[in-house]
Amino acid sequence: MKKLICILTALCVLTSCISRKNQAIRQNILTLRDSYCKAPFKYNYSDKIPSYNSDSIIAANRELTDNFSDQSILILNALDNLDEVHEIMELKKDTSLASQVKVLQLKSRINSKITIALTELDAVAAEFDCEGERVAQIGNYVDNLNDSRNNRLILYSIVTGAAASIAGGIVKDDAWSSAIDIGGGALGAGFGLATFNPKGKKVEFIHQRNLLRDIWKEKLESLNFPPFIWYMYTEKKFSNKEKHSIISSMKQRWLHYQFDDDQNAADRSVIFSDGGYYRSGDLHNRAAMLNQMQSATRTINQNINYLLLDLDKLIL
Repeated sequence: MKKLICILTALCVLTSCISRKNQAIRQNILTLRDSYCKAPFKYNYSDKIPSYNSDSIIAANRELTDNFSDQSILILNALDNLDEVHEIMELKKDTSLASQVKVLQLKSRINSKITIALTELDAVAAEFDCEGERVAQIGNYVDNLNDSRNNRLILYSIVTGAAASIAGGIVKDDAWSSAIDIGGGALGAGFGLATFNPKGKKVEFIHQRNLLRDIWKEKLESLNFPPFIWYMYTEKKFSNKEKHSIISSMKQRWLHYQFDDDQNAADRSVIFSDGGYYRSGDLHNRAAMLNQMQSATRTINQNINYLLLDLDKLIL
């Protein structure tokens, strides 16, 4: 009997510890539920997207192709700096000091636009990074909740089996002893089966400023992205094979790897809504998608780097 009392006491203590841990986890979830990644100041970007008529733009500026790649010409057009470049090429024919000073002034004007574009890229990439970390944190908390639940049920199963075994040995009546053994075994098995919950617990997660929604729809319906960034995302000339845009290729990968090619399930997913109840798998999928977009955004820096190199060659 003393052994039974000790087991029950240990069970109560462990249950209390697990309960306190779960309470702390739920409090942390509340602090992560609403986004802290969005900028404190809302900037109203122009809704004017640069022209997608890339072939016509390149053809109209054919005289620049000796100094600039097609992608650099398209970026200059997107930044509204083509006139400055044409003027620099004319001024380069004159070696006077006045012409050289004017060239430097025009280059400074171009560099100012490029600097703004680079800071926009950094800002968008930073928000993707912040959101990815926020989702990863809450995903880990949900994993901990699921682990704590399973550990608690396993503990119950072990203690139930031990208690039934001890009680069966104490009771002298064979009928009662058998009944205790059978009941304890069934209860322990029930706790064990209860650990089998492939989807796990749900948690509320809010993201009214949803950076992934416009990407999935391939349509800029919000003020989440500056026009220049959206142009770089959606112009096919800036993708590796120039057949699909950056976000079109990204969407195809998401559909295949995150949603098993189920378009309807993807369209209904909480990931592209204003938020709702997430399971662990959805949270980890969202974190992966945000991190992928962060990487894709940072690769645009390569295109701008090539433009700066082309520009320096023109000036020197």
